[in-house]
Amino acid sequence: MAGILSAIKLRRNGYNNFTIYEKAKRLGGTWRENTYPGIACDVPSHSYCYEFEPNPEWSHTCSPGAEILEYFENVAVKYGVTKHVQFEAEISQLRFEDDKWHLQCKDGQSGVFDFIVAATGVLHHPAYPDIPGLQTFTGPTFHSARWDHTVKLEGQRVGIIGTGSSAIQIIGDLSGKVAKLIQFQRTPQWILPRPNPTYSEQEKQYFRENPEAMQKIRAEQMQMFEHGFSSAVVGENPQALADIQAATLAHLENKVSDSVLREKLRPNYQAACKRLIMDDKYYDAIQHPDSELVTETISAIEPAGVRTADGKLHELDVLVIATGFKADQFLRPIEVIGRNGKTLEEAWADRPSAYLSVCAPDFPNLVMLNGPNGPVGNFSLIDVADIQLDFFMKLLDELQAGDYTAFAPKSEAAERFEAERVQATKNTVWVSGCKSWYLDDNGVPAAWPWSMHRFRTALGNPDFADFELTR
Repeated sequence: MAGILSAIKLRRNGYNNFTIYEKAKRLGGTWRENTYPGIACDVPSHSYCYEFEPNPEWSHTCSPGAEILEYFENVAVKYGVTKHVQFEAEISQLRFEDDKWHLQCKDGQSGVFDFIVAATGVLHHPAYPDIPGLQTFTGPTFHSARWDHTVKLEGQRVGIIGTGSSAIQIIGDLSGKVAKLIQFQRTPQWILPRPNPTYSEQEKQYFRENPEAMQKIRAEQMQMFEHGFSSAVVGENPQALADIQAATLAHLENKVSDSVLREKLRPNYQAACKRLIMDDKYYDAIQHPDSELVTETISAIEPAGVRTADGKLHELDVLVIATGFKADQFLRPIEVIGRNGKTLEEAWADRPSAYLSVCAPDFPNLVMLNGPNGPVGNFSLIDVADIQLDFFMKLLDELQAGDYTAFAPKSEAAERFEAERVQATKNTVWVSGCKSWYLDDNGVPAAWPWSMHRFRTALGNPDFADFELTR
């Protein structure tokens, strides 16, 4: 998503000499990687698209993953992005030397560039649980982001390890379609109800004839989200956070009839402390006669199934690992070597960080989209990448105006920003008492801890005094 957007915005700003390196055979990012049953976006479709390219063909308020992938691929073709792409070109090293970035791919390709835009995304390195015997299960085993569509699930006993968005969507889709569905839950999740009506052909035709109607819907949705959920999680709207808590609690109480199951599904932390799940199918699915929720700790995986701490063996035919992603990887495992031989691994020894979520000292002319400290927890990543790219364009304009060749944030500016950010995270819901992928090893949230308005303002008005500009 961010790479396609980068190409379009570069061309619109007069920059046509660029190459996109894509590790896979096709575009699509997370929507290419994730094809599991039930996959959909929890951001409404008219908001989860490029502002300049509204789509009248969305089937639902929140559309399925295959439609989103098709949308991005169609946009790439329409705007001539694909001709700039080197497919199956996985980058192994980026090295800043002689005022240029030297790029090396695993297949031997190389190149020299003035600037690097890292649009590598966040959720694409699968995380696997550290469970003894994981490799010993004799049936098909795969991660939700590596779904094996050759495996027939009808009539099978299917186990799902995990309780995040992927697991919730998979269970909502598979319930009633398999012989037995067992979910192994370590931590229950708050779930916000999300009705997902379809768009009628009449509505689609109206959108085709009135594109401004889609823009209006988008603006209304984003305004509501920004002043509701987005402001709630960063501590600026306590009432909105209370409303979220009440809505998730009512959803649990009203949808789950069995009191024992309801208590197993009841989290002991504040709603939105973890990434809030929005779903309308899960509670019905987990109450299906052929579904089972297991809350006992997994002690080991064996050839025949999953053994829990109570000694019970849960026999399975298929095992799905839905335990999320290594969200702190960003550019890694690419080896990034900056000025004076400093590596990104060294720079991120404590935690991944970036000045204003975009760039880092000692790595000139390198910008990261949806990188460290961005609003990953509280806004559409399309909008975030769009704002970050506009920031990059302003930096390029400043270089041209002053006849400079390189920019990098000053160390003191980056350190000041990071100190302010860490302090501000103490006011967010993410530190209210749960473990989540938002937190680093020291318990510090990796996300932008302020309002979206502040994000737009800070990146829309760069303080060039915070940068080293060199000729």
